[in-house]
Amino acid sequence: METTFIQKITLIDFPGKIACTIFSIGCPFRCPFCHNKELVLPDLTKKQPRISQEEIFNFLKEKRGLLDGVCITGGEPTIHEDLPDFCRKLKDLGFLVKLDTNGYDPERVKKLIDEKLIDYLALDVKAPKEKYGKLIGIDNKVFVKIIVQNIERSVEILKEGKIDFEFRTTVVPTLLEREDILEIGKWLSSLSPGQKLPKYYLQNFRPEKTLDPSFEKIKPYPQEYLLEIQKALSPFFEICQAR
Repeated sequence: METTFIQKITLIDFPGKIACTIFSIGCPFRCPFCHNKELVLPDLTKKQPRISQEEIFNFLKEKRGLLDGVCITGGEPTIHEDLPDFCRKLKDLGFLVKLDTNGYDPERVKKLIDEKLIDYLALDVKAPKEKYGKLIGIDNKVFVKIIVQNIERSVEILKEGKIDFEFRTTVVPTLLEREDILEIGKWLSSLSPGQKLPKYYLQNFRPEKTLDPSFEKIKPYPQEYLLEIQKALSPFFEICQAR
């Protein structure tokens, strides 16, 4: 797995745990509001320094007993075929593992869960179904349809309850409004009839070094607006918070 950076400590990325975060390179999406464009755009990713697995695991061996877990983010980690082997090495060192994913490869996620290689998963749900292509910056309708199906497959896998998980959406002005977020809540809820899904988090957009530079000029929604959406979404989830 190609990695470029380690955030050596985080108290917020892995709920309830002291962790580090490893950033993988590459992503099939082109979300215009993405603030990790150096991990996504090929012209930029090829300029990024790589961190060897030897360096990563030497660091982690030194941190055993100090860190509880490791977060793997990106980019999109599930594009890497060796992700399961990487997670296995983390587990062998005694770390808990959290995966951030956009739902691109639910079968790889299923493998990770079934083989007990991850302990927590955060699934980014970008938009309601009708807007998915716009939010991920992809015009190919066939590709977008597959991605929507993959999100639904991911929910099917997660609701089996084998690991703890959360959904999250970045609320981007000009792309998403209150009704769009409510549609996401209804969509996810429809995939789990009679059973509330556990956690949904609204993330406020940050206009920082975005993939599409024009988004750096967009003002985030006020926190009060997110709290209004949170209140409307609460019936669909056991926990719903804005952060």
